[in-house]
Amino acid sequence: MPYVSLTEALAAALDAREHETGLHSKRVACHTMVLAKRFSSDAATLRQVYWGALLHDIGKIGIPDAILLKEGSLTPDEWGIMQRHPDIGRHILDEVPHLAQAAEIVQCHEERFDGSGYPRGLAGEDIPLWARLFAVIDTLDAITSDRPYRKGLGFEVAAAEIQRMAGSQFDPLAVQAFVAEEKTLREMVALKCAESPAEAGCHVRG
Repeated sequence: MPYVSLTEALAAALDAREHETGLHSKRVACHTMVLAKRFSSDAATLRQVYWGALLHDIGKIGIPDAILLKEGSLTPDEWGIMQRHPDIGRHILDEVPHLAQAAEIVQCHEERFDGSGYPRGLAGEDIPLWARLFAVIDTLDAITSDRPYRKGLGFEVAAAEIQRMAGSQFDPLAVQAFVAEEKTLREMVALKCAESPAEAGCHVRG
């Protein structure tokens, strides 16, 4: 499983650079797989979903620390630079042919169902399904994880916010999948992700 080990190591390094909560990238990859398996049983496709979710923020490698790690609000110019990270990530993964589908997730993970996201302002089904699923999971992890300025909130808080944003930030289909998998996701959030994809129910083969 050389590709899996390499991508997990890279994701861990990115999390460390951003002072992200432990195993953030691995958690969202494993949790996204729970939803993805409702829509596909194809191993190659699911492998791409895992890699895309795991490396969603790889483009932040091209964002200066002064912006990425800034504690206060970003200026409009700084925010414009930050919004480039999905395109930077896509460009990086375009150099790796076996990650073509994963690259689409990386480029589209900040898009919103109502078209108010970035970098391209895509809406509805113009956003790849896997990126729409990932968006729900990314919010779940953001709300339930500890931050320097607050403790993580409960699963119920995250679930209520995700359902409230169905049709605006999130694809209603993705939210339906989230609700259907609530029991599994609740258990995984409580565990804060296992030490390996297999233990977290998202085994992939490199």
